[in-house]
Amino acid sequence: MLLLSFYVVLDWFPLTTDTPFEKYSWPSLCFVLTWFVISYLFKRYRPLKTQKYFNASLKLMYVSEVIFVIFVLVIYFFFQQYSINVLITITLGVFFVNYIFLSLYFAYRFAVEYNDLRLEYPDERKNAHPRPDSKLDEDSYLQICSTIRNQSNEQVLSFLQNHIDLSSFNTRVFFSTDPVSLQMIPNYEYATIVQLERLNNMRNINKKLKIINEKLPENGIFVCCFETKSTRKKEIVSRYPKSIRFLIYSFDFVFKRVMPKIIFTRGLYYLITGGKNRIFSKTEIFGRLYCFGYNVVLDKKIGQLNYVIAQRKKQPERIQKRIYGPMIRLKRFGKNRKPFDVYKLRTMHPYSEYLQSYIYERNNLNQNGKFYKDIRITTIGSFLRKYWLDELPMLLNLIKGEIKLVGVRPLSPQYYGLYSKELQDKRIKFKPGLFPPFYADMPRTLDEIQESEMRYLNACETKGVFLTDLKYFFLILNNILLRRARSG
Repeated sequence: MLLLSFYVVLDWFPLTTDTPFEKYSWPSLCFVLTWFVISYLFKRYRPLKTQKYFNASLKLMYVSEVIFVIFVLVIYFFFQQYSINVLITITLGVFFVNYIFLSLYFAYRFAVEYNDLRLEYPDERKNAHPRPDSKLDEDSYLQICSTIRNQSNEQVLSFLQNHIDLSSFNTRVFFSTDPVSLQMIPNYEYATIVQLERLNNMRNINKKLKIINEKLPENGIFVCCFETKSTRKKEIVSRYPKSIRFLIYSFDFVFKRVMPKIIFTRGLYYLITGGKNRIFSKTEIFGRLYCFGYNVVLDKKIGQLNYVIAQRKKQPERIQKRIYGPMIRLKRFGKNRKPFDVYKLRTMHPYSEYLQSYIYERNNLNQNGKFYKDIRITTIGSFLRKYWLDELPMLLNLIKGEIKLVGVRPLSPQYYGLYSKELQDKRIKFKPGLFPPFYADMPRTLDEIQESEMRYLNACETKGVFLTDLKYFFLILNNILLRRARSG
């Protein structure tokens, strides 16, 4: 990385000397040796698997700053014939090349590792039933209704009255996000818990969802509300003039949506805001609810907020804190039905992996065998999928020998189960591929996709894998390059 940085600067950048490599050979050697020494002193050369992204980036920044100061002083007092601008460019080049490497490495690591917060759950929840129901007196009920009306509005009160029993002793309404008040509730005391402070202002949302899951009895009801990123965008667009609305929205999105997701900036964001007013997609909130054992029963938008009624169905997932980097790993079936991890660029909102059944129940599959109107896919994700850019990390699987260049696409257990038994049995006889036969004949329906794969697999059996893959490879290239075929 050091050599690459020096080569780019000395060969590509305009310098005052005609012989940059000769002039800067000794300074470059001194820079490299000093870089190694200072990096060693800052303990940069510990194995990366033992380091954290933030600490590794911080050490890189410190080393770059120290070396820059050292060489500025040396040039200023002893070697004025050398350019400070060249030093600045090389130092920045070395820093950014190293930083890009660190980012790619940790993106890969975050795809294959979770930052686990493993919590113990009882195998059985004894007596997980609410207390016998009784009604509030009229004054108490009216007081609750008045408080909800004042804290929210009349529409919210009407929504709650229509779908839950506010007059029941078994209903508890919260207006704050204090986890202590939640912890103080006896288990199974209330059959319905209503949280009217929007989730955007909650820090440690997962922890609170877990606590509420513990407190609710079997099939208990949880009501919450939140503002979606699309609602926030519409509100900003309507408030500001065209000349500045995009700039303001971009800043708001980066600050309140992107910064809390990035390890390097997460701490700064929480320091400034206290974790309030974050931006969430509807998909992420629903995914968190399903992750923590709830099923969404009803959702309705009232004003600027989405209100959700969810039912407790099971224990939360045991991995509570997930790191959502730009790359993901997905469990797939390979040859002989051997499971392996496929690497891809992230194209879905966080926690989307918990919503597959929810999306399937409501949207089913489109003619291409994919979910119709899949709300889990981000705007950038749609672009990446259209041009197959999300599949670039699968080159790692190709290098590792888990897939070949041409072959049937590795499937998830859910999609694998949609295929006919005959095709399932034939698929596992061959290694899956990076370029599927799908792109050779472009089938449109799930049945046609299965027929396409069956033709390919039959050809592999009768004509041999190598010749079949070679034929399909050129057919696929023709469709992609000349016919402009795109991924669905």
